[in-house]
Amino acid sequence: MLILTVIQGPDKGRRFELPDDEPQLVGRSSEALPLQDQTISRRHAELTPDSGKWVLNDLKSANGTFVNGHRVTRPRLLQPGDQIRCGQTLFVFGRDLRPARRDALRVSPREELEVSVESTAISNDESVIMAVPEPTEGAVLQLKVVYELTQLIGSTAERERLLEGVMDLIFDYFQADRGFILLQDDPDGKYEPVVLRHRNRQKDSKTHPIHVSRTIVQHVIRKGEGVLSSNAMTDQRFRDGDSVLGLGIHSAMCVPIKFKDRIFGVIHIDSQIANYTFTDDQLRLLIAIGVHTGLALANAELYADRLNQERLAAVGQTVASLSHSIKNILQGMRGGADVVELGFKKNNMKVVQGGWQIVSRNLERIYELTMNMLAYSKQRQPELEMTNLQPLLEDVVSLMQSQFDGKKVALITDFTSDMPPAPIDMGGMHQALLNLMGNALDAVEPEKGAVTLSCDYDDRTQQVLVSVTDNGTGIEADRVKRLFQPFNSTKGLKGTGLGLVVTKKIVEEHGGAIGVESAPGKGTTFTIRLPCSVESIPSLADTQGPAGGHDSTPRSEGETS
Repeated sequence: MLILTVIQGPDKGRRFELPDDEPQLVGRSSEALPLQDQTISRRHAELTPDSGKWVLNDLKSANGTFVNGHRVTRPRLLQPGDQIRCGQTLFVFGRDLRPARRDALRVSPREELEVSVESTAISNDESVIMAVPEPTEGAVLQLKVVYELTQLIGSTAERERLLEGVMDLIFDYFQADRGFILLQDDPDGKYEPVVLRHRNRQKDSKTHPIHVSRTIVQHVIRKGEGVLSSNAMTDQRFRDGDSVLGLGIHSAMCVPIKFKDRIFGVIHIDSQIANYTFTDDQLRLLIAIGVHTGLALANAELYADRLNQERLAAVGQTVASLSHSIKNILQGMRGGADVVELGFKKNNMKVVQGGWQIVSRNLERIYELTMNMLAYSKQRQPELEMTNLQPLLEDVVSLMQSQFDGKKVALITDFTSDMPPAPIDMGGMHQALLNLMGNALDAVEPEKGAVTLSCDYDDRTQQVLVSVTDNGTGIEADRVKRLFQPFNSTKGLKGTGLGLVVTKKIVEEHGGAIGVESAPGKGTTFTIRLPCSVESIPSLADTQGPAGGHDSTPRSEGETS
């Protein structure tokens, strides 16, 4: 069979079979031989069969057609060995004298590869770098593909999106009509298709399956090397096979997706173009893509394992902290119950009353812990209403007044008149202020303490400022850094370690921020800043609950409940 072999130019290595009874057009038009050389004309030259011989004719091309260095000005009869130049592409005209290599990859008498094998290439860690001897257009293309693949891997963590992107990249740079990716999720399981693609149907469906040589896939998986096959249509063994004859497969490549010694799966593409074969350079490029993809899948597995370990560690820490808090509360309830029982035995109601107060306090603690846990773990969108803060602050004061009076602590209020309304979730902000007021009350000494609740408006930032100031002992600098970490309490057995965490979460749901000023012996001031416009409020998609990783680095400091 007469063929044209490209020995120079962007399509170096490609071979085009010349049928015996059909003229062949050289150029960039859709009916011409598929060439990537942009320096040739749309209809550059034509090869015409004539009684078993071929005649070359230039079609008034811009750059001319040359045979053995001489420009073609009239029809030229070609002889085997003639070199034809069109633009940057140099062909050799001749017969296919290469011996068939069908026995090169025999696995067993029943598992001979079902194609004419053109070549194979080893896939290893060095395949991630393409070795090109000279800075040709092909080398630039290879570097561009590897660069785009690296960008894809670095920007995509989800496996399905990654593999779809890899197949998109392959179809952009290879003359493939069909392709698929097989993966093995379980090391002992089967290889299943995760991406199927037709050039005419970018998202292939199950009603249009892709047939492929099973022994090729098994060989690639077993040997860990890429396979390039061509001329499958001329193989006598396919005369009765639908997988090649019915689908018109002329050239195919199959490479492993691997990382070190592990084979994740394979990438397979094939072409239906009669006068087209994939090249060795394309095989090595596809192998590099397979190695890069294997590296990305291995990194994704490591990331998932690390994330799972971090989640387990966080769950373990949370359970341990909760267990410690609940144990302390239960110990207090058990002590109070023992006192109540002792009072009943002695028929002493004063003792019973004292024991019940202990039980009641611990019931309040476990209720507070439960409510804080719900507020901390639940991802919610605040129900905002334009509200004047002063009535809300006065309600908080009325609820806390009896506790301040019982401890003989002064409660001072300082509310600026003419406060503008702000978008507020009444229930959430009420809980946040109660947490701050309770912390301040616990931080001061009886009969000497004073707590000030103030509210002001910052005209420059258009924010409402709510401050809670106490004259307590203050907080050391090293403890300030851990204030907003869950289950970190400065109250010992009295605190849950979630009060400030919940307060910070509520304030951030309002689009605000919480800050603190504190020093040992100088008291503590917590300041909440809330925007007065709804545009500053984050949406539900922008707010992350604890499962999504709330920032544990405090923007503010103070005592934790």
